[in-house]
Amino acid sequence: MAQMEITTFDGDERFPAYVAEPEGEPRGAIVVIQEIFGINPGIRGKVDHWAELGYLAAAPDLFWRFAPGVELDPDVPEEFKRALELMGRLDQDLAIKDIEATIRALRSRLPEGGKVGVVGYCLGGRLAYIAAARTDANASVGYYGVGLDGLLGEQHGIANPLLLHIAEEDHFVSKDAQRAIAEGLKDNPHVTIHSYPGVDHGFAAEMGKRRSEEAAHLADSRTEQFFARHVG
Repeated sequence: MAQMEITTFDGDERFPAYVAEPEGEPRGAIVVIQEIFGINPGIRGKVDHWAELGYLAAAPDLFWRFAPGVELDPDVPEEFKRALELMGRLDQDLAIKDIEATIRALRSRLPEGGKVGVVGYCLGGRLAYIAAARTDANASVGYYGVGLDGLLGEQHGIANPLLLHIAEEDHFVSKDAQRAIAEGLKDNPHVTIHSYPGVDHGFAAEMGKRRSEEAAHLADSRTEQFFARHVG
């Protein structure tokens, strides 16, 4: 577990990512896309977990342009408020370019033909959906992405498998929005959606009050099987 420096997509700058390497040759690579709380212990834990499963894994710091290295706790109200402010400052188009640069950097460290998946949570769930449409990720997973009902037009760019986990009691995603997402994507052969009754946004967080153990284990097992099938 360490930091790596990634060259931006245009090659002009470099930004940090938390990286974990597996023992032996990696079976593939996973880009972990952060929540609005930065590369905090929960996100680092997810990166470490993918390395334990045999993948090269990294989480790029998407706030590096204006709040590098920030780590926030969602259970602390003042830090949650700051996280919302940071999300408002993020240029999501640039963030996708940073994710694309991370995909490229990890793929360059794999054996010939190695595949890269992306998985994101909250803000990262939204960005994982966009990344599925705009990058060459081999497979993508989004947990409780916000605002996907406004991004349905992007689905025409999705060429590889995408798995979405929806929290049915998500207070950031209304039931009407959930229905729009399901209806809008139901005919897309690349997209699989799982809904989780009785759980709220953040149910698969590694730690803290938001986590729901049963739903988290089910969603994570589905994600692991999905990446085993499509990444390696």
